[in-house]
This record gives sequence, structure tokens and C-alpha cells, in this order.
Amino acid sequence: MVTSLPLLTILWAVPVVGAAVVMLLPASSRPLAKWFALLVSAIELVLAIVLVVGFDPSGPQYQFVEDHPWIPSFGTGYILGVDGIALALVVLTAVLVPLLIVAGWNDADAQEGLRGRSTHTYLALTLAVEGMVVMSLISLDVLLFYVFFEAMLIPMYFLIGGFGGENRSKAAVKFLLYNLFGGLIMLAAVIGLYVVTAQSDVFASGTFDFRAIVAAVNSGEFVVNPAIVNALFLGFMFAFAVKAPLWPFHRWLPDAAVEATPASAVLMMAIMDKAGTFGMLRYCLQLFPDASTLFRPVIITLAVIGIVYGAILAIGQTDVMRLIAYTSISHFGFIILGIFVMTTQGQSGSTLYMVNHGLSTAALFLVAGFLVSRRGTRLISAYGGVQKVAPVLAGTFLVAGLATLSLPGLAPFISEFLVLIGTFTRYPLLAVVASSALVLSAIYILWMYQRMMGGPVADGNDRLRDLLPRELVVVAPLIALLLVLGVYPKPALDVINPAVSHTLTTIEQPDPAPKLAEGPAR
Repeated sequence: MVTSLPLLTILWAVPVVGAAVVMLLPASSRPLAKWFALLVSAIELVLAIVLVVGFDPSGPQYQFVEDHPWIPSFGTGYILGVDGIALALVVLTAVLVPLLIVAGWNDADAQEGLRGRSTHTYLALTLAVEGMVVMSLISLDVLLFYVFFEAMLIPMYFLIGGFGGENRSKAAVKFLLYNLFGGLIMLAAVIGLYVVTAQSDVFASGTFDFRAIVAAVNSGEFVVNPAIVNALFLGFMFAFAVKAPLWPFHRWLPDAAVEATPASAVLMMAIMDKAGTFGMLRYCLQLFPDASTLFRPVIITLAVIGIVYGAILAIGQTDVMRLIAYTSISHFGFIILGIFVMTTQGQSGSTLYMVNHGLSTAALFLVAGFLVSRRGTRLISAYGGVQKVAPVLAGTFLVAGLATLSLPGLAPFISEFLVLIGTFTRYPLLAVVASSALVLSAIYILWMYQRMMGGPVADGNDRLRDLLPRELVVVAPLIALLLVLGVYPKPALDVINPAVSHTLTTIEQPDPAPKLAEGPAR
């Protein structure tokens, strides 16, 4: 729908402007900066709810559209719009950021050697990441998307490198180099896309208008040499595979997740990295449907390897935070698998998985972070008997862990089940291999819980405090959402399914017809 109120502009501008205002507050006003950043994130959540209320799942594919000239000579415009897939991720972002601000309430204050405006900087960077992620989700211009897809790396780099563990600088550089390299490859593909549109008779000049290019591709009017299309697809896909991350482009993630503060790590894994899988679903599939089909077997094979690889490495970890980071590599494999099997169940499950992974990872990583901040070590062997001295903390850790292993009744189960069903209809053998992660995830979660929370109270754990009211404010909504979406995912799927149907129709990939067994001749 088109609206006179620039709601999408307001949506991304609120956190960006809020970040600037936070930096302008007096250096001595740390409490004011914290409460103001929390207020800004709460306003963003209200705006996201307004979007949900005004969104019509049965309406046009892209709604709340804004279309204005930006750089006409380059064929690029300020074009914004939201479909059901983008809306689900916008809501996830808006829900998590206020909780992450509360979870990291004292993170910047505790940094040794940092003085002055460290709290202001930390909060401003968090809000900046939120605004840039939202902008990448609602952009309908390829160049506009690319600008913010890359720009979000800068505040995230400073969040990792400026706050966190002893090796944070090394982890931040590794994060930036991997993602910048992927972004440079994508930039070449973005320029190549402009060149081929400029050379086509379909467009008056080169364009970055996503809707116009997709419409031309879908109608068959925009015909490009298949070798060029394949190269452009690989340029986009490489950047998204690094950001997601897809095995074997994942090497930066464990270090960045461990060395960042827990709140910043969740911001990266649960929110920012979704821009990669979202980019695959929107740009790779719809701009390059033939190339996506051509490379589909390779990509889903890498996804299945990532699923099993992440789960196996998680089992062998001695660092609780690194263990959780490797579970995310496995989960991103499921998300990418669901996208590229190109079935309704697979892509609906994949989009829902992006949301559910954000909630479950946030809950598990933050509760683990609360525990590590009390004990001062990430080593699993240092814990034991925590459930006896901090039962609420142990209980919420268990629920979050069970959600991570996709226990029926908790949100990730539905999405993982849909991905596996969608995969089985096209690639039954790969679906069976991916299903092995169900057993592996039970091993790494339950074994971790047993070692950390069960048994006798280990030395140094007898005085561990249970969750504080501020920490309960963070964890309780996440647990509630995991339970609600686990029992009743229909509202989310009602928004997601029409957008998935539009995507599959655009790329001309109907669901496989069921194979019926032949009966005996009569």
C-alpha cells in the first residue's frame, strides 16, 4: 500500500537520529543516555507494531511504498517497501533491541581503560546497527540496499573491538575483513547489474530499481548472457554467504561472538546476520532465478554440511559461549537449506526460522552471559550444581536450550520441521542427513546443561546470585515468545506465506507434485 505518511522513513530514521542524539548528551549523563536509548528503541517497537497492524497479507506484495528520486543519473532511487518476509524481520529487530539495551545496561561502564563517553558510544552504536539493518530490510533499490548492507559493518566493528573480551580487537578485525571482502565482490556484481540493465533495450537507461528488474526478468524481456548472470549471482551470493554465514565462510563468527559482549553478540547473530539470509531470499532468487536453480545443488549441499559441522563442533567445545556460537552456524545452515530447496514449506519455514533463531539464540546467549558475568569464566568445566543455588537462572537456561534443540512446543520446532518437510519433497537424502542434527543438538545442549547446572555445587559456585529483576525483564519476554510461537505460529505464518508464494511465483518454482504409489492392476 502507498501511504502519505513516510512510515518506513520514520522507521529507519528513529534509531539513527536517536544514536546521534545519544552522542550529543553530556558525558556525565550516563543514566540519561541509557534511558533515552531505551526510549528510542521502544518507539521503534511501537512503529513496528503500527506496521503490523496496517499490513494486509492479502494485499500487494510490497506495502507502505515510498518512491522518490535519489541519484537519477545513476538510475537509483529512494525506494522503500515492505513485504511479509521483511516485516517479520523488522519486528524481530524491534523486539530484540530494547531487550539487548537492558541486557547490556552496564556493559560499557565495566570496560577497563574506557572513560568519558564509552556508555554513550556503546548505546549509539547499537541504535545505529538497528537503523541500518531496518533500512537494508525495507530497501527496494539495489544500490540503496548495498550501501546500508555494508554500512552496518562499521558500528558493529566498533561494538566488537571497543567492548568485550581481551582478544576483541583481533576478532573485530577478522569480522571486518571477511565481511568487507564479501562486500567488495558484491559491489562488482552491483555495478555489473547496472551495466547489463543499461545495455538492455528494456530500460531507458541503467537502473537499480529492484521491482523493475524483477518484473523484466519474470516477463522474459530482460535477457542476459547466462555466463554473465551466473557471475552476477555468485557476486551477490558470496557476500550473503559470508554475512549469514554459510560454511565454509563462517570462520569469523565464533571469535566475534565470544569476544563481543553478550548483548552485542546477539545483535550480530540474531539481527545483523539475518541480512545475509534475507538477501539470498530476496535478491539472489528473484534477480537471478535461473542461476539460483543452477547452483541450488551446490548451495544446499554446503548448507547441510554446515548443519552437521556446526553441531559436531558444538559438542566438542569447552567454552560455553563458543558452543552457542557454533550452534548458530548449524541453524543458519537450516535457514539457507530452506531458502534454496525452493518450496513453500521450505521458504516459509526458513523465514520463520530467522525469527525463531533470533529469539532462542538471544535467550540462551544472554542467560549464559549473565552466568559468565557472575563467575568470571566461560569454561564449562568451572560450573556445576548451578540449579541448586540459582534455580531461576538454570530453569530459563534449560528452556532456552530446549528451544535451541527444537523441542516440540517451542518456537524453533515448527520452523525446523517445515524446512525438513520442504527439503524432503525435493532432496529426501539431504533431508535425512540434515535430520541428524536433531540428535546432535540434543547431545550438545543436554550435555552442556548436565555439566553446568546439574550435579554437586562446584567450588566457587556456592555464592552465585539468581537472576536479578533487570535480567528477568530481558529473559521473560523471550521465553514467553518462544512458548507462544511454539504453540501458535499462525499469526506469523499468515504474514510470511503470501510473500513466499509471491517469491516462488516470481522465480517460477511450483512445489513438486506428490508422487503416488502405483496400485496393483485390476
